Amino acid sequence: MPKNSKVTQREHSTEHVTESVADLLALEEPVDYKQSVLNVAGEAGGKQKAAEEELDTEDRPAWNSKLQYILAQIGFSVGLGNIWRFPYLCQKNGGGAYLVPYLVLLIIIGIPLFFLELAVGQRIRRGSIGVWHYVCPRLGGIGFSSCIVCLFVGLYYNVIIGWSIFYFFKSFQYPLPWMVEAECEKSSATTYFWYREALDISNSISESGGLNWKMTLCLLVAWSIVGMAVVKGIQSSGKVMYFSSLFPYVVLACFLVRGLLLRGAVDGILHMFTPKLDKMLDPQVWREAATQVFFALGLGFGGVIAFSSYNKQDNNCHFDAALVSFINFFTSVLATLVVFAVLGFKANIMNEKCVVENAEKILRYLNTNVLSRDLIPPHVNFSHLTTKDYSEMYRVIMTVKEDQFPALGLDPCLLEDELDKSVQGTGLAFIAFTEAMTHFPASPFWSVMFFLMLINLGLGSMIGTMAGITTPIIDTFKVPKEMFTVGCCVFAFFVGLLFVQRSGNYFVTMFDDYSATLPLTVIVILENIAVAWIYGTKKFMQELTEMLGFRPYRFYFYMWKFVSPLCMAVLTTASIIQLGVTPPGYSAWIKEEAAERYLYFPNWAMALLITLIVVATLPIPVVFVLRHFHLLSDGSNTLSVSYKKGRMMKDMSNLEENDETRFILSKVPSEAPSPMPTHRSYLGPGSTSPLENSTNPNGRYGSGYLLASTPESEL
Repeated sequence: MPKNSKVTQREHSTEHVTESVADLLALEEPVDYKQSVLNVAGEAGGKQKAAEEELDTEDRPAWNSKLQYILAQIGFSVGLGNIWRFPYLCQKNGGGAYLVPYLVLLIIIGIPLFFLELAVGQRIRRGSIGVWHYVCPRLGGIGFSSCIVCLFVGLYYNVIIGWSIFYFFKSFQYPLPWMVEAECEKSSATTYFWYREALDISNSISESGGLNWKMTLCLLVAWSIVGMAVVKGIQSSGKVMYFSSLFPYVVLACFLVRGLLLRGAVDGILHMFTPKLDKMLDPQVWREAATQVFFALGLGFGGVIAFSSYNKQDNNCHFDAALVSFINFFTSVLATLVVFAVLGFKANIMNEKCVVENAEKILRYLNTNVLSRDLIPPHVNFSHLTTKDYSEMYRVIMTVKEDQFPALGLDPCLLEDELDKSVQGTGLAFIAFTEAMTHFPASPFWSVMFFLMLINLGLGSMIGTMAGITTPIIDTFKVPKEMFTVGCCVFAFFVGLLFVQRSGNYFVTMFDDYSATLPLTVIVILENIAVAWIYGTKKFMQELTEMLGFRPYRFYFYMWKFVSPLCMAVLTTASIIQLGVTPPGYSAWIKEEAAERYLYFPNWAMALLITLIVVATLPIPVVFVLRHFHLLSDGSNTLSVSYKKGRMMKDMSNLEENDETRFILSKVPSEAPSPMPTHRSYLGPGSTSPLENSTNPNGRYGSGYLLASTPESEL
């Protein structure tokens, strides 16, 4: 045999060699089937299965422990949105009343679809591209769309981590820099610091203003941290999760205890749990609750699938789904308690400040005889004026001076008004909560803890987001892990410079509020349809039974088959209508007015927004059309063999008809079926593969090979 033949290479090298089946059968000496994963008919099923599982374990990394995996899923699902978006939605949408639609949608959409993603990832043991190619090749574009959405989210999400890093380092000083008086008294000191010092923001999205060098450096630090955490895959990110997933709970517990001891904390918590029942019937509330469920659990991103693909197939992912969902909801409620306790404290301080300022106005009116002293109740003492005394004075003056009252410029100074002031997203963390912490004793300590918590929450979510990009690409295209991961981080940093311009915050709003929401909804509904209606719910439930060792509740069957798709279809329709009825916009900070103003996106920004949505969803119809008209192979007619020192694995190459004929080696069916189909994916509830149409129990040619089938080889 020639010394440079591939067979000779196999004998003297540990490198993988791949060649056609024809070449292999023409040149290769007989294989010791007892020692090879490629088993030619007749070996006991138990040994075949053991060899297959051994190979699968060798080729794919695995979590060091169940705890590490659970912490990874918690770190991905519990993110910055739990700290500021969920409390904001509670405040905006009726307090405790908002919990009703959120819980309902969590049960009928969130948990079933979270379980579905965990199950398909664990069953198929590949990233989102390989998973959805296996489930339905024509909908294989779902995996590519998930990767694009992860990229969009990762671009702006790491910018928020960069903001947190900036505030973290600024917290190591006393007094805190945002405690100083602003040069403009029209806004608070924290508001001024956020917009003018941290962001140095422009007046609109059309005014670029150049790069903010401070935030550029912070973004570089953020991507460096993320890159180091994910460069080795789960071997590196899994260890990071022990700290990044647990530390936020330590901080939240400390803030909860500290918050409950603050004056006015009970007012804030009672305000949060007092339900406004009319909000429960508002369709907009239900739409926002559903969107929050998607983002909270990380549905559609591919990170859930990627993490679960590193599990053993007998892992109880049903328990994992319930556990992670409960912890996620518990974290949201815990964060809301902390936020409202602190905001209740802040509201009391602001209310007292309002009383003092308006009492000074009343004294001036009394001294200038604009108001008569007869209007002041005799028990009122201006030196120790309470909010109750001020409210009584306010009502008397408003009643007696009804015609002249508007000209007096007095405010009612109601605590409820302060508590009702909604602060959304970043404003809640970097303005409202930051301002409240300035009134804490040892405020720098609490500031350091708070922003370190935000960094870790963001890091956990970014690790999952990066896994949603790298895992499917590495599985599918076999690119070097470290090189590709570093390349992704470098590329994302340079593209992310868009968000550290002076107008960058407005682009963050565009990406966060609009570019990802609609594509994610489409992705999740197609995932549900692919499994429930194309692959088949009964078939999927049977495979889950074999994988888990018990049959999941029938509840999931009906949710996957009917309820979840219907609810998501309504949600998708509502989202499209909402975009059409209410033009997208953003809150701009007007420097001259020292105030926010809501502006609509200009035409070029709308074009960019539409392009982002189209780009994120385009792979789905493109792959469908290409595979429907057979312009793109679905892997059903391709097969080759790659091997390493006597151990054989199935891979992809063209298989000609003559090669197939030579592949006829046995008629004895394998007793241990491969976890993946030999030729192609299951195409629907009523479909069968070409092998299954044959009367021969082992397929058209009666091949008795046990192939170490891996999903990426089907791509």
